[in-house]
Amino acid sequence: MKSLFSLNPMIWNYRGRLFLGVVFIAFTNVFAVWAPSMIGEGVNALNEANRDFLVPLNDGATFDELSSEEVLIPDNLTWLGALVGADIAPDKAPSSRQDVLDLVVWIGLAQAGLFLLAYLIKGVFSFLTRQTVIVMSRLVEYDLKAAIYDHYQVLDTTFYKAHDTGDLMNRISEDVNNVRMYLGPAIMYSLNLTVLVSLVVGVMLYIDPVLTAFALLPLPLMSAGIYFISANIHRKSDAKQQAQSAVSSFVQQHIAGMRVLKSFHREKAAAARFDVETDLYKMRVLDLVKVEAMFMPLIVLLVGLSTILTVYVGGHRVAAGHLDLGHIFQFVFYVNLLTWPFASVGWVTSLVQKAEASMARILDFLHAQPAVQSPPDARTTPLSNAPALTFDNVTWTYPETGIQALNQVSFSVNAGETVGITGRTGSGKSTILQLAMRMMDPSAGTIALDGTPLHEWDLKAMRSGYGYVPQDVFLFSDTIANNIAFGSEHAPPSLTQIEQAATDAGVAGDIEGFEHRYDTLLGERGVNLSGGQKQRISIARALIKGPKMLLLDDCLSAVDTETEDAILYAIQRQEAACTIMVSHRLASLRGADRILVMDEGKLVEEGTHAELLQAGGLYATMHEQQQAEH
Repeated sequence: MKSLFSLNPMIWNYRGRLFLGVVFIAFTNVFAVWAPSMIGEGVNALNEANRDFLVPLNDGATFDELSSEEVLIPDNLTWLGALVGADIAPDKAPSSRQDVLDLVVWIGLAQAGLFLLAYLIKGVFSFLTRQTVIVMSRLVEYDLKAAIYDHYQVLDTTFYKAHDTGDLMNRISEDVNNVRMYLGPAIMYSLNLTVLVSLVVGVMLYIDPVLTAFALLPLPLMSAGIYFISANIHRKSDAKQQAQSAVSSFVQQHIAGMRVLKSFHREKAAAARFDVETDLYKMRVLDLVKVEAMFMPLIVLLVGLSTILTVYVGGHRVAAGHLDLGHIFQFVFYVNLLTWPFASVGWVTSLVQKAEASMARILDFLHAQPAVQSPPDARTTPLSNAPALTFDNVTWTYPETGIQALNQVSFSVNAGETVGITGRTGSGKSTILQLAMRMMDPSAGTIALDGTPLHEWDLKAMRSGYGYVPQDVFLFSDTIANNIAFGSEHAPPSLTQIEQAATDAGVAGDIEGFEHRYDTLLGERGVNLSGGQKQRISIARALIKGPKMLLLDDCLSAVDTETEDAILYAIQRQEAACTIMVSHRLASLRGADRILVMDEGKLVEEGTHAELLQAGGLYATMHEQQQAEH
């Protein structure tokens, strides 16, 4: 329970609801225990009427010969005499056979009415219990998901490279749901079990301890049986969930790659693999169903055994004069009343075990600290209108593989300057941009922005001045307008501003050609757009915020030369912005103030387009190769 105890502060925030829930549980069970006593007292009263009056009269006796010492009306129905007539009162026996029959009818109706009233009130309090305890669990679930999501946003890219997206999704969905089952049903049923067992067993012991022992004998066996069945169910349920996840992942991947699947004519092979995955899922489901089928029969068997023992032993106790007949009926109701609480012991135990395991996973994640954080005395002033960026002997090594991506790289980007970065694949170009945004910290060396080392900046203040266009474009399943407006951190931009950003990015013409223009709804990751359209919308998203430092990571690879020139011209018109443009296509970098040439993590050349061509180094070689390709 150690991990679950960490939820106590969240539960304490809703202590009022939990306290009311406990009160409502107590009232629910008071009326649940009171209701069967109506049946017991009614049966006793009817039995007395039959024994003392109807049976003797049928044997030829007269009312004068009958004993009038018994009070036939139950103590809790002293008002019944007024309902039946003046001749019948709690302190006097009936004077005629019709009076006896009237009394029997009224006792039955009154006891049935009180029984229904008790269960009606119990139902009201049961509803209120769920409106407090279960709602409390939902509120804590909301807080826990919010805490997890907030933590997602502060973790750095190193963490996300080490964890699968599916695992992170499970922690905020399946794991949190398991914890909620502890916060809601487990706590509610545990409190209900404690209160109900205390009341019922107390009443049963008060009536007859011997019959109580026999009536409750099978119920602990039920709890043990349900516990082992539940544990088996959960193991098979986990196996079923894994098989279901495999099927879902298979379907998701093949739907997303349907064009590739069709182009390679692999439909039959995919269908065969789908059959294998679904057959495994079917087998796991059937295994689970077979175990679940044991659940209710076990409960019915042991409840039936308890009922048989109650009737058999109770009958002997009545015959011996130790018990009234109505108490047997009362005990049968109590046994059935205790059925689910005892059965829930095993189920609740399994819920707690699953919640403990899930909460441990959640805490393991929540306790993870980002490698990149803002220092306590961080600089919070915004970037200047024309910031400068400096790399001083920067080295960075991948912690997972030990591969050195950058090796003592030094350069500067001056105020208002446009710097291009090129080089062969894997030379460290994108790593420079990641370090410039402080998505990770260098293994060695220093990076400064606006004269302040990056590790002394407040991350929010620093990154609010950046505009970034990644190489792998990501668009949300939303409208084009909202995707572009996503780049604005302040007030939502007007449609005019969105249109201007789209124009600067060279995508306005394409958008105007769509039926719904800027209200066009994009598919997953913008699947209904071409590669060039996605890139340009991503550029518009970066431009709309008017960034003071613009970082472009090979984001023009899917556009034609004419569109590329228009986009580069629009970028150059943002006079205040410093721009770092990574590209493997050298034509994109011709207008840059300086070009950095990377090779195997080192800066091997630096200069303008003309200077690098004249130098005859790697840049000139790459230029010749690209010219030959055209």
